[in-house]
Amino acid sequence: MNSSTPSTTPNASPEAPQRRSRRWLAAVFGLVVVLVVAGGYLAIGAVAYGDLATLKPDCGGRYLGQDPSNMEARTGDGTLRFDATDLRFTDFTDVAFPSRDTRPLTIRGWYAPGPGGIGDPVVIVVHGKGSCRRDPVVLLPAGMLHRAGFGVLLIDMRDHGSSDYEDGRWAGGVEEYLDVLGAWDWLVGQGFREQDIGLFGTSLGAATVTIAMGEEPRVAATWADSSYSDFERASTEYTESEGWPGWVTGAGLFVGRIVSGDDLGRVGPDDELERLAGRPYAITHGDEDETVLVHHAFDNAAIATAAGTPVEPWIVAGAAHVKAIYMEPEAYEARLVAFFDAALGTSGG
Repeated sequence: MNSSTPSTTPNASPEAPQRRSRRWLAAVFGLVVVLVVAGGYLAIGAVAYGDLATLKPDCGGRYLGQDPSNMEARTGDGTLRFDATDLRFTDFTDVAFPSRDTRPLTIRGWYAPGPGGIGDPVVIVVHGKGSCRRDPVVLLPAGMLHRAGFGVLLIDMRDHGSSDYEDGRWAGGVEEYLDVLGAWDWLVGQGFREQDIGLFGTSLGAATVTIAMGEEPRVAATWADSSYSDFERASTEYTESEGWPGWVTGAGLFVGRIVSGDDLGRVGPDDELERLAGRPYAITHGDEDETVLVHHAFDNAAIATAAGTPVEPWIVAGAAHVKAIYMEPEAYEARLVAFFDAALGTSGG
């Protein structure tokens, strides 16, 4: 009896190769779409980063020729806010010193001693992003402190003013704090006691001096005007304030880290304030600040308070970004001098 053995190999469907081909084409198309979208996203981020992070020399052309001897209380648009004649001082000299960075960067500034010289406390005064020591928002508080008997050291951070240019971009304080500590080192080298040296900063300068205080436990006291708290949140808000959509921030920071080599956001005030260990810290902010929103002041105050330094932020009604000193100059001076007098003293004792 003859029998046939059926084949155990099923006949391949003629449509199978076509289905595999279609799936392969779909996968390739999907990958291309993802790459195009991702590339476009990063390209937009690169443009945004270039626009927002690139700095212009000499305060962007503002305040040229202005120094402690002829300072005026003028805003960036040229509006004169009050007579600053009594805050002027002439006993300042040009100084230069290295940043605490391992790279050879020279930081330049103006130093004016208190009436007792090295026996008096001294405050390092630091400007904001795209600004320099010629800006009234640092000249004015320097003048207030100086006439109260403090020495002052106004500096240009790297990539700003007359200090060395590294790459012409800001790093959100993550590198600039080394310039502040270079200034602190210089004062210590001149003979100042560590407990007699305080820090003052506005905007980026405020965030930078806060980071410096956290990184250097010997910093005695800090006043922060309009500082951010969380770097990435502040970056998104700042991006939006400059007319860019907030969603581009992630791409901008990613590109920025690659292009600059800076570890943007590695540390921020929200991290460093946890390390105050009871050292004096003051916060001021305007409630109409659209560049660094006022919630950052309350965020920082909460962190500092939890870390053992109780802080009640001074919120100035109607003040835009770093404009509190223009809105309330007398109150600003009284609070500023009282803070550093309590933290450092004007007798050096």
